[in-house]
This record gives sequence, structure tokens and C-alpha cells, in this order.
Amino acid sequence: MDGSGPFSCPICLEPLREPVTLPCGHNFCLACLSALWPHRGAGGTGGPGGAARCPLCQEPFPDGLQLRKNHTLSELLQLRQGSGSAPGPGPGPGPGPGPGPGPGAPAPEPTPPSAPPSAPEPSAPCAPEPWPGGEEPVRCDACPEGAALPAALSCLSCLASFCSAHLGPHERSPALRGHRLVPPLRRLEESLCPRHLRPLERYCRVERVCLCEACAAQEHRGHELVPLEQERALQEAEQSKVLSAVEDRMDELGAGIAQSRRTVALIKSAALAERERVCRLFTEAAAVLQGFQTEVLGFIEEGEATMLGRSQGDLRRQEEQRSRLSRARQDLSQVPEADSVSFLQELLALRLALEEGCGPGPGPPRELSFTKSSQAVRAVRDALTVACASQWEQLRGLGGDEDELQKLGTEADAESQDPDSTNSLESEAPRDYFLKFAYIVDLDSDTADKYLQLFGTKGVKRVLCPINYPESPTRFTHCEQVLGEGALDRGTYYWEVEIIEGWVSVGVMAEDFSPQEPYDRGRLGRNAHSCCLQWNGRSFSVWFHGLEAPLPQPFSPTVGICLEYADRALTFYAVRDGKMSLLRRLKASRARRSSSLASPIDPFQSRLDSHFAGLFARRLKPAFFLESVDAHLQIGPLKKSCISVLKRR
Repeated sequence: MDGSGPFSCPICLEPLREPVTLPCGHNFCLACLSALWPHRGAGGTGGPGGAARCPLCQEPFPDGLQLRKNHTLSELLQLRQGSGSAPGPGPGPGPGPGPGPGPGAPAPEPTPPSAPPSAPEPSAPCAPEPWPGGEEPVRCDACPEGAALPAALSCLSCLASFCSAHLGPHERSPALRGHRLVPPLRRLEESLCPRHLRPLERYCRVERVCLCEACAAQEHRGHELVPLEQERALQEAEQSKVLSAVEDRMDELGAGIAQSRRTVALIKSAALAERERVCRLFTEAAAVLQGFQTEVLGFIEEGEATMLGRSQGDLRRQEEQRSRLSRARQDLSQVPEADSVSFLQELLALRLALEEGCGPGPGPPRELSFTKSSQAVRAVRDALTVACASQWEQLRGLGGDEDELQKLGTEADAESQDPDSTNSLESEAPRDYFLKFAYIVDLDSDTADKYLQLFGTKGVKRVLCPINYPESPTRFTHCEQVLGEGALDRGTYYWEVEIIEGWVSVGVMAEDFSPQEPYDRGRLGRNAHSCCLQWNGRSFSVWFHGLEAPLPQPFSPTVGICLEYADRALTFYAVRDGKMSLLRRLKASRARRSSSLASPIDPFQSRLDSHFAGLFARRLKPAFFLESVDAHLQIGPLKKSCISVLKRR
């Protein structure tokens, strides 16, 4: 039968051998389908390429499809071959009666019994040869395993690669001529749509993804769609710009890496030197304490020896006097009654011994001078404990340059000036100094309220229609707020915010603050867990714990925020032309002198004195509150500025 007959395989164009019927109704040889689906055999399951498809109608089939022989069709084919209806080599006339050869005709040569035709053998040299190039070529999927030739083309419909010998069915069969053949591809499944299992032929410029025709007609209807080749030509034209930007970025990273390496080396050397100094000072302090201990113990021994010698001398004298009195009394008792002379003499001796011991004896010492030693050592111990605790408090969270930063902050002495005087300070500081503490803020989309639209990780705008964000336990539900990624603690941090439009508040919020708090308590600066600088369209003001303090400074579109953990302070600056103008420094003031009691009490500063230091017991995050419906802000681009500062150094 020919290739178009109903009992021929559409792949090899030969009579069906071990026919397999697919759910779509098309019949194929089991060997042909196994060659097209190398990961599916008889009773096998799908391979990594996903669901298989019919080579004729392209209907996809599930992964669990099993290829099983159609016994009914196989028996029908055997009957047709046995009756002689099948074309090709086989016995001539059938076994029934019929006209035989004439008497003069030569007898026909005996024909061997027909055998099932085998699959077409590939070309003889089917052993893989070493490839001249460095990379291993794509091998033919229809060749025997271990002896596959390099593929000439890949079929995106069959999901297989074929050598020249096995491309014959695609060239001869009308049903296979519509398949898309491309240069050999190593991973064919990547060139197919994972949803529709169709070739990726279009490119969506709106969402910047490759599509199949089904996706283009459904989800991407109305988008700007172009062929892949056209988009590649356009992107290749832009390749030089991308590579140039990559080179610039690599140069920036190189400068940053060099600076970071110098910083690492400086930190290591400084830590080593400081460790040696600390060990030396501890050794000296231990020597001082050891010397003090030796002196105190010597003082105790000297006092003990002096007072013990005096007391022991008195003890010996008293014992000797008592012994003399005892002997004199005994001698008097032994005098005979008739011996008046001896009686008088012994009585006189007793009187003299008694008079010798008259008068009060030495009493115990009123004070043991060496017993004060423990009090002195206890005082030293308590003073050392307090000093260590105080110094440790100053060491915790030390950023390294807080003293210099405090000078540049131009804050007056809190003990000699009223805190309100910081509002009228007009001194300025260079911006390059603060860039040493620059912190790159990225907005956390999992905290953004549904009425906030994020532009990457740097921009945010208030919108009227809610955005369908995924559920998140950290998302604000009653306030149009968003936090920065990463919590801050133990250091100095500086970032900038550009107010583009509307009422905006910028500041910090505790990491553990509940985003489900109601509007009146959840807003930035309206609780003890946050503080902020607010622009209300007319003026600046600062908020903390529900209290507001207006500021007289004019509007500045760029605001700098400096968070100092060591000093427990948050400072806001107006940034203009590389200069920093102080807006307000929030910090708890020290205890004032009694003379300051006559000055007016500032409720806002009193609130800071009472609760602001407690804010720094938590990890803080940059926080942003967009109050008005047209509010829009942008996180300042500090990265390039920081790199330029590092390069100048």
C-alpha cells in the first residue's frame, strides 16, 4: 500500500507494524512513536518534555498515556496480508480456486513467505564521530542510543531532533511537512509554551515575554506583539548600549570593591591594634588591682601585728600579777598561828602584791584600724562596676564617628540651652560627610497598603483604586504606609527622600509594631513606636507619640534623615546644593539644672524626655506615610553619590 493508504503509518509511510491507536483516532507504528517520544515506550510514561502530542493533529495527551498495541487492527492487517489484498511482496493468488497459469506458461518462481516489514534502516555510518568544535553537537533522537549522529534539524512539533537520514518522513509525508523545523536545539522544551505546548513564535513588548499563538490570542490580546526575529533584531541594536551600561556598572562595582577591601583591611588592622591596646590596659588595670590588693593585705598584717603585740604584753603582765597574788595568798595561809613575825611579813607581801595590781587594766581597743580595709575594697569594687557599666553603655552601638557627626549636627548643649533653640539653628554641614553613613533603602512590597502603588523599590504613589496585593501578615490594613526592607540597629544610618507631590511623612517605625492598628493609633508619629517629619502642604512639623511640633523652615523637596543609635537621636535635614540645613533633631535632653526650672515647659520635648529613648530599644525600619490622595515620593538615589565620594577618597 502507498503512503496515503488507510493502513500505512503517517511517519514512516510503510504498512503499520504493531499498530498503536492514539485517543484522537490516528494510528502509528509503535516503533515510530517511540522514536518521536524517546521517553515513552510501551507502557511508559511521559518524559521531561511534558505532555506528548499527536504528530498529525497536534492534540496533546496527558503524561500518564500508555502506548499499547491495537490487537484488533493488527489482526485485521494480518488477514489482509493473508488474503493478498495487501500490496507489496507476498504470495500471488490466494488459496481459493482461480485461474492458474496456462499449460505453456512457465511456472512461477516460488515466493518466500511474507514477513512483516522492518523499520527503515538508517545510513550505515551511524557511529558518532568526534566533533571538530569544542561543544558536543545535538544528537539525533531517532538513531540507536550510543550511536546517534549529529542532528541536522529539530522539529518543534515532534519535540525531537533528527539527522539527515531520519528527516525523510518530514520531507515525504504531507502530514509532517507542516511541522516547524529549526536548527538543532539542545533543550527543545524551552522553545515551547509550558501552558499550550506550542512553539514560541511571538514577543509581547508590554510584558516582555515570549508567547505562542494561543497566548497571543488570549491573555495578550491588544498588546503590542511582534515576531521573535523582529524583536531580536531590535534588541541586538540596543545591545551596545546595554553592554556600555554594564561596563559602567562594573566600573562602579570595581571602585566599590576596592573601597570595601580597603575598609576591610582598615577594620582588621584597627581591630588588631585596639585589641592589643585593650589587652595591655587590662593587664595594667589588673596590675594596679594586684598592687592595691598587696598593699591592703600588708596594711592588715601590719595592723594585726602592732595591736596583737600590745594586747599580748598586757595579757602576760596580768597573768604574772595574778600568779604573784596567788602565791602570796598561799604563803599567808601556811603561816603558823603562833608565828606572829611571819604572819606580819607575809601579810605585808600580800598587800604589796595587791597594790602593784591596783588600777584598771588595759581594756580592748576601741577600733581595729585594719577592719576598714574591706570597706575601701568594696568602694573600689562598686566604683569599678559602675564605671564598667557606664563605659559599656557608651560602647554599645558606637558607629565610630558619632562625635564628629554630633558636631556637624550643630546641636547646642542640652544642659545650657532650651531644646526649642534647635529649631532656629541655621548652621549647615557638607553632604559628603553624611554619605559615609549612606543606607540604601528599598521599599518592602509586603508591607505596602493596598492604596499604595510601588514603582520598583524606590518610588511609591497613593492611588484611588485598591491594588490586589497578596496576603501578608506585615501589610498595613488601615493606614497608607509602607516600610523599608531591613531593620536598623547599632550604628549610624543616612538616607534621603524626595517629596514629589502631596502630604508626605517620613521617619522610622519599630519592627515589631502591629500593621493592623487602627488609623488613629497606627499612623506614623501617632504612637510611641514611631516618629516622623511631616509636610502638610504648608509647613514642616515633627510628630512623636501623638504630639506635634511645628517647624519654621521653608519647604525643601529633598529631605535627609540621619538615625544615630549610639546617641539615640533622629535628625532631619533639608538638602540643597550639597548642603545640609538642620530642620529638627529629636533626642531626649539630659537632666536640667535647677536654674532651668523657671523656663517654660515644652510638652513635645517633655514627651521626648519621657519616651524617646525607649524607641531605640527596638530595631527600627524606615517608614513612609502618604496622607493625601495625590501624595507621591521617591527614595533618593544615593548609590552613585556614595560611589563618587568613595572615588574622591
